[in-house]
Amino acid sequence: MFMVVDLLLGGDLRYHLQQNVQFSEEAVKLYLCEMTLALEYLQSQHIIHRDIKPDNILLDEQGHAHLTDFNIATIIKDGERATALAGTKPYMAPEIFQSFVSGGSGYAFEVDWWSLGVTIFEVLRGWRPYDIHASNSVESLLQLFSTVSVQYSSTWNKDLVSLLRKLLTVNPEHRFSSLTQMQTASFLSDVNWDELCDKRMEPGFVPNKGRLHCDPTFELEEMILESRPLHKKKKRLAKNRSRDNSKDSQSENEYLQECLEVVQQEFMIFNREKLNRQQEQEGCSGADGEEEREEEREGEEAEGGTEDEETELDPEASKLSMCGSACSSPGSS
Repeated sequence: MFMVVDLLLGGDLRYHLQQNVQFSEEAVKLYLCEMTLALEYLQSQHIIHRDIKPDNILLDEQGHAHLTDFNIATIIKDGERATALAGTKPYMAPEIFQSFVSGGSGYAFEVDWWSLGVTIFEVLRGWRPYDIHASNSVESLLQLFSTVSVQYSSTWNKDLVSLLRKLLTVNPEHRFSSLTQMQTASFLSDVNWDELCDKRMEPGFVPNKGRLHCDPTFELEEMILESRPLHKKKKRLAKNRSRDNSKDSQSENEYLQECLEVVQQEFMIFNREKLNRQQEQEGCSGADGEEEREEEREGEEAEGGTEDEETELDPEASKLSMCGSACSSPGSS
């Protein structure tokens, strides 16, 4: 199966946090509003995303936010409730853990709005409102939510803090979880939602177009060296460790490494603009030297023909030839 998605070159919010980008309140307000529209649309389609976090919010070149990664999304209709323990622990709403421990009535769309609150808090502050890690037990997290209160920065806009409190409300019945409720927040009172829908609001942070907003080494290793890159990372690593104990695995890894080295050595960048300039220059000089070449050919024919000699390829043409040989067929070696 092949999936075609929008090209978003601005990187995800996690990457920018790791690069120590200091997001202003105005920049974060745009992300909050655009994610509000995204969640409102998903809810209209009966979809719970269940994995809202900085890693899954991508920026385009202009700085607008887009939601991605629907690997664990689920659909609920006609008053149904989800019950599975799914998501990334630091961003999962309390009712997800509660449903897992005691059953109960399950959870619905409100869990995504809790995750949005955690995400916005982290993008602004640099850390999450609750100190939660993957190793924490579900029981300890339920106790955490009931005993620990979120500490907001004293420098933040009071209206912003008020809105975050509405998103980070432990009781889902009292949590903001719709566009209509978000529009009543004082912090968003000046937002023109029509302009927002048309992406006419200026982002407060625009990614640098002159650089790559991801770790290329990690991305390439995932796609080239991993035979099944879409599997969960922990399962992949465990599987690789078991494979490394066998000779077949070692020979396979050595073969893949050799292939990678060949690609690195033989791959040559094709510069179309440079080739066009050379062709234009040759075209201009070709007319002037046509008569001279014609005389040379006539002289060679008079002597009985020319020898079949190797001609020196144009540098760019040689690159194309090499690239063509390297990519001629999947089975070639």
